[in-house]
Amino acid sequence: MRRSALLVVLMLVAGLATVAPAGALYGLNDWSCRPSEAHPEPVVLVHGTGDNKDYTWRMLGPMLISRGYCAYSLTYGVLPGAPVVGDVVGGLTPIEDSAAELKTFIDRVLTTTGKSKVDIVGYSQGTLLPTYYAKFLGGGGKINRYISLAPLWNGTNVAGAADTYALLRTLGLGWLTNLITNCAACPEVLTGSDLLARMQDGGIFLPDVTYTNIVTMYDQNIVPYTSGLGEGTNIVLQDTCVEDHVNHVGMPVDPNALGHVLNALDPPHAAPVPCVPMGPVAPRQ
Repeated sequence: MRRSALLVVLMLVAGLATVAPAGALYGLNDWSCRPSEAHPEPVVLVHGTGDNKDYTWRMLGPMLISRGYCAYSLTYGVLPGAPVVGDVVGGLTPIEDSAAELKTFIDRVLTTTGKSKVDIVGYSQGTLLPTYYAKFLGGGGKINRYISLAPLWNGTNVAGAADTYALLRTLGLGWLTNLITNCAACPEVLTGSDLLARMQDGGIFLPDVTYTNIVTMYDQNIVPYTSGLGEGTNIVLQDTCVEDHVNHVGMPVDPNALGHVLNALDPPHAAPVPCVPMGPVAPRQ
């Protein structure tokens, strides 16, 4: 595979997208917020690769605040010395390092709110960070509900990237990926990676965490999309809305997906999710 082709694949692996200016989401990261009886756990939002806390959660963040949640988000995995032009780009450093950032952030949320557990909503690579935190950084007992948008529990083999990377490693050329992309996390999300093998050893899913996995059969980055199915509640968007053609990039703004997120966060008040016709990244007009 030529250098330019492998670069494109690695960028696609975990949903790398162009980050548009979004500004801070009003109401998120209000450190004076105290969880209510109706929503007793604070919610932590974890974005995907090449994105940030504001752009990924530009729809879900305000929805949570308007419903009375204490919700928090961080931008993790920013490259050291990276220039900040517009919105900062995160999700690029090794997942192990980013998970340590998440641990520090969750500790602050719990200390500030006086709670012992958080609910987590993750997207793409942001579904693996909490798993690493839960298994290896002492976070397993600090997560109540864990809702994942476009998760990749078994990694991805988009455009055969996992097979290509495995071949390069067999030939002793795995280091080549570092020459063509600054995304250290991208090879880690490929099916068969060392990181995924560590996470899968003994099982990814923990017994005291309530999991909800939300996937789309049109996911062009998580291949196959069934990599996102696992223990807990599995939701394939097209099972309840055949007119939903959302792809990987569109998941954080899909009204159907977000409706399922809200239900998973508050099961006693779950409501039917209307079927909104979706194109790949936006509702159809």
